[in-house]
Amino acid sequence: MSKQRYSEPVPDIDVEEFRKTVMSRRSVRRFDDTPVPEAVLQDSLDMALLAPNSSNLQPWEFHVVRTPALRAEMATACLSQNAARSAQVLVVVVARLATWQEHCDMMIEQWPEETVPKIVDNYYRRLAKIHYGQGPLNVLGIGKRAFAAVAGLRRPMPRGPFSQADMKVWAAKTVALGAENFMLAMRAHGFDTCPMEGFDEHRVQRLLKLPADAFVVMVVGCGKRAADGVYHPRIRFARERFIKDH
Repeated sequence: MSKQRYSEPVPDIDVEEFRKTVMSRRSVRRFDDTPVPEAVLQDSLDMALLAPNSSNLQPWEFHVVRTPALRAEMATACLSQNAARSAQVLVVVVARLATWQEHCDMMIEQWPEETVPKIVDNYYRRLAKIHYGQGPLNVLGIGKRAFAAVAGLRRPMPRGPFSQADMKVWAAKTVALGAENFMLAMRAHGFDTCPMEGFDEHRVQRLLKLPADAFVVMVVGCGKRAADGVYHPRIRFARERFIKDH
């Protein structure tokens, strides 16, 4: 008899309510003076942390900027965009490149069942550290690239990450998923956001005293949209341009 696999109940979802959340999410450029309730902010951050992520290594941090003086400095670092200057809260979405090894160990230590499955134990103790590790002067990454090129002639092989640049792409993909969860959660609570890529990363890192392995993926302005907070109707190109059947 095979061992019963883990299962959990799946709730019914009102897709129309979800559609309303997605459709009404806009990049809001001006916010009014309505404060963002702490409960709303924390719940939205909790939902951000539930986003899917590679190997469950969670290379994200969400830095919440509330204090007026620091918010003003951050707004300047965001090129004085209205979405930054009028935001009641700024959430700086950060990727970390040096936490994955510790998180591998934490996956073993905090496994939610009494016994860690052998395949899980082997993955986080050995395979993940080879897969994501690059080694001194990227020696391991270069070796992995060469091995994948040869072995890949005969069978499917992972093609990376083979460098710190690859690791930045890896981390950014995961962190962006968390940011989207956060923005949709804020909208579901009746508040709005604006993800900003226009900022001076060096100044943002200095203001937040970020470690050397951290990089800023986006800065998200948060608040209640002003009457003129959305500048124009939504523009989307024809879906046929982007959706391809095979």
